[in-house]
Amino acid sequence: MDIQYGNPSAFYLLAIVAVGIGVTAWGTVARRRAAMQFATDRQRRRLLPTERSARRWTSAILVTTSLALLAIALSDIRWGKTWREVPQKGIEVMFVLDVSRSMLAEDASPNRLARAKQQIKDMVDEMAGDRVGLISFAGESRQSVPLTSHYEDFKQTLDSVGPHTVRSGGSKLGNAIAAAANGFLSKTNQHKAIVIFTDGEDQESDPVAVAENLYADQGIRIFTVGLGDMDQGARVPESEDGRGGYVQYKGQQVWSKMNGQVLQQIAEKTNGAYIPAGTRRVNMADVYHGYVANVEQGEFETAKINAYIVRYQWFAVPALALLVLEVLVSTQGSGTRQRFGKRPVVERVKNLNPVPEHAKSLDESNHAA
Repeated sequence: MDIQYGNPSAFYLLAIVAVGIGVTAWGTVARRRAAMQFATDRQRRRLLPTERSARRWTSAILVTTSLALLAIALSDIRWGKTWREVPQKGIEVMFVLDVSRSMLAEDASPNRLARAKQQIKDMVDEMAGDRVGLISFAGESRQSVPLTSHYEDFKQTLDSVGPHTVRSGGSKLGNAIAAAANGFLSKTNQHKAIVIFTDGEDQESDPVAVAENLYADQGIRIFTVGLGDMDQGARVPESEDGRGGYVQYKGQQVWSKMNGQVLQQIAEKTNGAYIPAGTRRVNMADVYHGYVANVEQGEFETAKINAYIVRYQWFAVPALALLVLEVLVSTQGSGTRQRFGKRPVVERVKNLNPVPEHAKSLDESNHAA
């Protein structure tokens, strides 16, 4: 049977149940041994009556079984599948990733491109229901992933993009922003966001004007993440593996710095946000929830999913029933014992210390005299 557990850690409670069984058994054995050592046969029958012992064991079995069933119920056990319709709600997010050679600079470890990929994954991990797409760009732009809700497929394609993805070098950010806007599925002026990961270098594609027009016409908010050192910068490797030396221009090594000014302007013109990540490790979960997730959500078409059927109630209901039964068993006859089970102290003392026959006759003769 195909079984799924929503909370498998609850099975650790079964270990506690097992410990409880062990402690109960040890206590019973210890009590019986003590009775065997320090009590006579008659006293043992009074201290350990068969009826009370049977009731005690019945109560222990009921409680133990109930706790075991509750542990299984808490594991959120599920089996069997059924098709159900789930309404989709969220935002459409187009990630724009700079894959130009300057993104291979190693001022952000291991390099700017690898850091950007990891930051994108960190944001996607926080999403639930949002659609994501990917535009990779350098001298030209390419839609690497159309908008999708399949996050694992998105991540696999993200890992494969790089400078080899596009045919021409350079960095035209304005063209990439326009390509991202064309990739949205919805034509309404809502629930759209573009998140750009770049070092900010641009070759006269006027990204600020492009972004401002898109926000005015379609309400697309743009969030920018700047990568790289703004002051000193870093050299640009010739190849992705870093083994081919560094890019040179007129005999001098090319150094790349992050241009945060253009990224900040884009964010300000589109009611977005600028995150100057630089060479630091930024918590992208906070960035997503603090900025991107605030974009107004929209209703998508209903999705049909094949989901497991929840079965925890099959165990929770019997567990509660056994607890109720245990209460009835443990209290049965207690009222009768309280009313009739205790004899007067004098009578019990007489029974425990009977007067010998010869003493009784002597006492009667003294009274007669």
